[in-house]
Amino acid sequence: MPARRYTPVVLPRQLQDVPGGDTRPNPERDRLLADLKREANWKRWGPYLSERQWGTVREDYSADGNCWGYFTHEHARSRAYRWGEDGLLGICDRECRLCFALALWNGKDPILKERLFGLTGPEGNHGEDVKEEYFYLDSTPTHSYMRAMYRYPQAEFPYAKLVETNAKRSRDEDEFELADTGVLDENRVWEVQAEYAKQSEDDLLIRITVTNKGPDAATLHILPQIWFRNTWVWGGKVEGGGEPGTRPKLEAVSLAAKGAAAEIKASHATLGEMRLVVEKASGGEAPAMLFTENETNAARCFGGPNPCPFVKDGFHDRVVGGVVEAVNPVGFGTKCAAWYTLRVPAGKSATIRARLSPAAAKSATAPFGPEFDQVFAARIAEADRFYSPGRLGRLNDDEKTVARQAYAGLLWSKQFYHYIVADWLDGDPAQVPPPPERKQRGARNTDWRHLYARDVISMPDKWEYPWFAAWDLAFHCVALSNVDPQFAKGQLLLMMREWYMHPSGAIPAYEFAFGDVNPPVHAWACWRVYKITGRRGERDHAFLARAFHKLLLNFTWWVNRKDPDGRNVFGGGFLGLDNIGVFDRSKPLPTGGHLEQADGTAWMAFFCGTMLSIALELASEDPAYEDVASKFFEHFIAIIDAMNSLGGSGLWDEKDGFYYDQLLVNGQSTPLRVRSLVGIIPILAAEIIEERVIEKLPGFRKRMHWFLENRQDLAKYVSFMSSDAGHEHGLLAIPSRDRLRRVLGYLLDENEFFSPHGVRSLSKFHAANPYVLRVDGGEEYRVAYVPGESNTGLFGGNSNWRGPIWMPINYLILEALERYHHFYGDSMTVPMGGAEVSLRQAADELRRRLAGVFLKDAKGRRACMGQTPIQANASDVLFHEYFHAETGRGLGASHQTGWTALVAPMLKDIAHTRAPSDMAHPDGIGKRGPVKRPAPF
Repeated sequence: MPARRYTPVVLPRQLQDVPGGDTRPNPERDRLLADLKREANWKRWGPYLSERQWGTVREDYSADGNCWGYFTHEHARSRAYRWGEDGLLGICDRECRLCFALALWNGKDPILKERLFGLTGPEGNHGEDVKEEYFYLDSTPTHSYMRAMYRYPQAEFPYAKLVETNAKRSRDEDEFELADTGVLDENRVWEVQAEYAKQSEDDLLIRITVTNKGPDAATLHILPQIWFRNTWVWGGKVEGGGEPGTRPKLEAVSLAAKGAAAEIKASHATLGEMRLVVEKASGGEAPAMLFTENETNAARCFGGPNPCPFVKDGFHDRVVGGVVEAVNPVGFGTKCAAWYTLRVPAGKSATIRARLSPAAAKSATAPFGPEFDQVFAARIAEADRFYSPGRLGRLNDDEKTVARQAYAGLLWSKQFYHYIVADWLDGDPAQVPPPPERKQRGARNTDWRHLYARDVISMPDKWEYPWFAAWDLAFHCVALSNVDPQFAKGQLLLMMREWYMHPSGAIPAYEFAFGDVNPPVHAWACWRVYKITGRRGERDHAFLARAFHKLLLNFTWWVNRKDPDGRNVFGGGFLGLDNIGVFDRSKPLPTGGHLEQADGTAWMAFFCGTMLSIALELASEDPAYEDVASKFFEHFIAIIDAMNSLGGSGLWDEKDGFYYDQLLVNGQSTPLRVRSLVGIIPILAAEIIEERVIEKLPGFRKRMHWFLENRQDLAKYVSFMSSDAGHEHGLLAIPSRDRLRRVLGYLLDENEFFSPHGVRSLSKFHAANPYVLRVDGGEEYRVAYVPGESNTGLFGGNSNWRGPIWMPINYLILEALERYHHFYGDSMTVPMGGAEVSLRQAADELRRRLAGVFLKDAKGRRACMGQTPIQANASDVLFHEYFHAETGRGLGASHQTGWTALVAPMLKDIAHTRAPSDMAHPDGIGKRGPVKRPAPF
């Protein structure tokens, strides 16, 4: 037989030894290397358990697509999920076969706290919103160490009050939060901290610490629980293998008595046999072991007979309801909990320890001997070693806190995501067939039958958005590449695999509508991750080539579907910016006609320019890519020309000095004069071509010069300038130098876009000057500056692009400013705060303002946390979806540590500007010495 061929492993820069660098052992880096080389499986277990499976599209089998109404929080404790599981501060294996999480009861609540509570989209005055306080505090990339904390009120949890009060509030009022109910007063809460440390790949040590933060002694019921995801009742083939009808089993091996630990054996056809061992609490309390089945309580939910006497909500009935018969007295099932009742004095803590490991690999020592705490101490030290100054930057203590928690949230937000669209549409053999309306043409996801998702994916927010969103994921991967390069690359490639990408070339958007159009940032993310994870000359060309071939399909889809007239002016719908426009751009316009979108066209130029850079990079090793590089060069210029010149001035408004959407009705074009990010995004489309690169590509060089000589009408869009090093570089960009300066005049004006906390999504000018459009019949459409939560229901109403600060666009603006500075150098200055500054200084000031949202001020407060009681513990940080443009308060999803984790690399750059350094510039364009930053304005 011929020898098996292996693809060489390209070692990411983050995992290489740096000559003259820190030579201390780095076990977490070694674990990542072993995982990369497939020598070990350190990532089999992780925080892959969702925080909300109820209310999702994949669990919705209704006729009308009302996912919030079909599977409610009230039903979540009683109904078996079809496509996943959820839990509190939990973990599972990468296929979500066996799950571990916490359940709590304070003795007053009407339900057992097994999952996080929040309002559904229709219930919230600003859309869906989790109403709990919890924090991700630490995690390594292999999850060899993890720590998170949940704050549980000692008073009755105000479920009804949260729903009723928010229902009474208008969109012009703030959301009614948990802290507003009074249940957190006097700090009468339990701080529940869950820690996980891996002794080996499958040996998980678990430490749960509960602290009574209140002024009086209190009692807490805590139930660490283990259960199998229900894969056996649906019929058909068995997921992951095994015999049809195979049911896993949990059974008691021994129970806690006379100081001994309790041991539970977990048997599964593909996972094998595991054991969970739990010991007495630190106060000496032994747990009662409870067993039930992870099966639907049909009697409670639907009024029908139960398939078995013990059902999913058995622990709730036993602990809260006192129903002894609700759990299996024989000691087996598919769901098991250790029930502790802890009485803890004021200000004191109690600890519970557990261990989940293979049944056949019992430790030579006692499961809770000295080794247990030694492993925790070692893994914590190794996490600190992994997040060294070389990875985080030379940060001060507060910056380290923010960066560590940003990466912790990013890593905790991985989730097992399971959704086989064909099975979802057709239904399961052993279940009632879905309503026929679900399969009608145009119904949700009917044209995505090929999509087969059964993977661990980085989620935007595991409660608010427990499903992947393609453009969010692109930003996640840029942040992830600093700590787990291989996972970042794998996530980007996953969205382009044939079981995700549509045969037409479309990348799936998100489960509510896979066919919706997100900004085409996937190519940019692949390019950035490629450069971040490798030094020049050592980069992963195989990854870039794999991505490029699929990106070609996606680019072609965009050209064919979103530029139907072939004029290089694009209209992509809402493009991820939700309610930024005058009306919902993804629906037929009330005026008739169609939009030519400034942002849609600019996004395509941005996509095209990135593809040009990728093609040039690949051509350095394979001349075959020179031809396609020429194609993208000419296409980029054609889009620039359309943007600036089509019909006379394109989408540029010479009077205002800004780019606008154009409304075309009956051949008449009307600019929609809204000063928003729609008109800022064109500055992102700027690509630099280095002479030293193209001189090695004779085919591309020849065709480029022919084009510039023979298309003088278009050659004006290419600028050349000599660098300080003496070589030339060219700039392809939508705005000319003059137009760039005019747009930046708005961008850096504090009365327009430049907030104390970053770039606003809508100019503050519209606070006093709303944009108003009247259509036939007198109907009025209005856009006004709203710095906080949305006051309109357009596109759901749970996010707002009419004023607040959004991290992803700000990050792209930062990069664009630095690219322009690389080309123009200090020869170009712009007005900012009454002074003329270089583009580098403008970028540094923007970066400082964005980071300032998270860092403590002179009073020890963090703007992102608002004026909430959480500020009392300023070491805990939340990373929201977006931020109030005037106060910096976090808004929207409270744990969107996906794209908001971009603050971590920003902090590293800030630290770099404070002193000389050998660190490479993130764009790979040379060494970056100390930068003179402008004074704060």
